[in-house]
Amino acid sequence: MALSIGTVSAKVDNSDALTRARLRAGLVPDLLVEAQRIAANVVSGWHGRRRRGSGDTFWQFRPYDTGESLTRIDWRRSARDDSITIRDKELEAAHTVWVWADNSPSMLYQSSLSEVSKQSRAMVLALALCEVLARSGERVGWPGLTRAISSRSAAERVAGELMGSAGEDTGSFPPLRGMVRRHSLVVISDFLEPISDVLARVDAAAQMGVEGILIQISDPAEETFPYSGRTEFRDPETGRKFTAGRAETLHKDYERLFNARREVLAEHCKRLGWHHITHRTDQLASSALVAAHMRLSGQVGGAR
Repeated sequence: MALSIGTVSAKVDNSDALTRARLRAGLVPDLLVEAQRIAANVVSGWHGRRRRGSGDTFWQFRPYDTGESLTRIDWRRSARDDSITIRDKELEAAHTVWVWADNSPSMLYQSSLSEVSKQSRAMVLALALCEVLARSGERVGWPGLTRAISSRSAAERVAGELMGSAGEDTGSFPPLRGMVRRHSLVVISDFLEPISDVLARVDAAAQMGVEGILIQISDPAEETFPYSGRTEFRDPETGRKFTAGRAETLHKDYERLFNARREVLAEHCKRLGWHHITHRTDQLASSALVAAHMRLSGQVGGAR
């Protein structure tokens, strides 16, 4: 029996970047619908960074502190509660978040243990996150493809650009042009390229003052290594092949290396003040979306 890790059906030439880009473009409309459904059901109404400040949106009532401006007192509420009460409004200062999903050959992989490919899940997460951020009033952009915009229709505009960008967005890490200090970058990928290359690119973004989140996507077969007997493995990036006579004998070493690689990436992000999130394609997409949004919000272990 011949199986392969990191590959997809032979109907797709994984070495052809244009083919991969066109394949993704064809999936975008359906993935956008799914992304909007997830965003609406899971995080509708959340705000990215709720803080007191100047704005038009009511946030909370709180007791008056000595020295505060009398113009902020809510006299009607104060009379009703028999105490001086301040009416706070929410700070409305849009933050810029760049969202990007990997389109390299390994992302096309889908085993029999999952209903979706890594590429499809990454795109759904990226578009859903764009939708949530746009609803929160943040500026959203796709590195190398769009500028950062503040619009309720940001997810649709990003999707439209992706559909028309065949062959233009095929790298394994997003370009950093247009990013400045305190911008946020969300990269969704399997991060299977050489770990030294991944860390170097993360370092380059961090040195610019960019705050980041890495969402590492994996297929369940890539984590559990459910192979036995004679098995052929093929590298989707280079096409190199390796045949194991008894694949089950590789399980422990594979598992050790897989977990060690993930731990190195997680620890590196922690040292930089970045966040590392793992997600399997047989899990609900909403779980990774909530984790990413919470970290961007600063509600769970925020870098700020």
